[in-house]
Amino acid sequence: MTPLQQGPILLPERIANLIGLGDGLLGQVVGGLIAAFLIANIMLAMTAVAGPWAKRKITAAFTDRIAVNRIGPFGLFIIIADAVRLLSKELIVPEGVDRPAWDLAPIILPASALLGFAVIPMGSGIQLADPETGLVFAFAVASIASLSLVMGGYASNNKYSLMGGLRAVAQNIAYEIPLIVTAASVVIFTGTLQMSEIVAVQREALISITPALTIPQWFAFVNPFAFVLFLVANMAEVGRNPFDIPEAPTEIVAGYQTEYSSVYFVLFYLGEFLHIFLGGALIATLFLGGPAAPIAALEVIPGFVWFLIKIWAVFLLTQWARSAIPRVRIDQLLDIGWKGMLVLSFANLVLTAIIVGVIV
Repeated sequence: MTPLQQGPILLPERIANLIGLGDGLLGQVVGGLIAAFLIANIMLAMTAVAGPWAKRKITAAFTDRIAVNRIGPFGLFIIIADAVRLLSKELIVPEGVDRPAWDLAPIILPASALLGFAVIPMGSGIQLADPETGLVFAFAVASIASLSLVMGGYASNNKYSLMGGLRAVAQNIAYEIPLIVTAASVVIFTGTLQMSEIVAVQREALISITPALTIPQWFAFVNPFAFVLFLVANMAEVGRNPFDIPEAPTEIVAGYQTEYSSVYFVLFYLGEFLHIFLGGALIATLFLGGPAAPIAALEVIPGFVWFLIKIWAVFLLTQWARSAIPRVRIDQLLDIGWKGMLVLSFANLVLTAIIVGVIV
């Protein structure tokens, strides 16, 4: 498997050339800012659809109920109604909060997710940056979310918020290690940490029946065990059932965001869904060929469309789990992470290294 030697022109360069600024410093800065603005707004728009509307519709479908259907066609205007309702509420600041940390916590959470999208290849040159250590960068900025959760819990001057923040950090540590170790098995296959190269390797044929019916060697097909491990660990990282103990209302009121209201609550909610989409983007990039079509015959559909389909499929999976799988206790959750997922992820890593060593 030989990665492509030269990737496509990145989105900031395309924009700089389009507006006539060229490859100079000014073009790089302006092109980068415009490209980042576009990608961020696409992700924010998806989150606005997912949170107030899609989440309710999917949950209602799974539980045989009627979801939002009164405001606008198919209830879509609930997005605007919820935004106005939440943003117009008073921002209540409890007594005794650690104000700097309390203010920063809801900003850090969505920002850490948006930074992760900077290195994700979304198809047809739609990528902000492509560093050689892109995978490391994505995991590094995503892990900043743990800081936001513990800051919000500690600064709120509420014992339930503090407990939720501590649980969130304990859970993230327990599942972040298996997540990264499982991703390392993909790095062993590809021999690179560069996101575009990981996608390029998966474009090679796994099974070729005819030129139109060529199945690519997505790592979900090559190593399905690692794919399942990564899916489960990602569910824990984004706090979806059965791993949503840090914010379980039946146990600790609402977790680390208990004392937050108005725009700060919206930012926490926004950050949660952005991290779900970032997790879906990493799954798509590492195991599902990124923006590539599943078979050659479907490559007429733009890669960006396939990329969005894949991350929405991961979102659908998280909502199915939320509706169908009960929560586990906090001690069970940590046992699954440290005694189960960690052992299995290292076993997968060793097995992958052996297989690749034998093949190469």
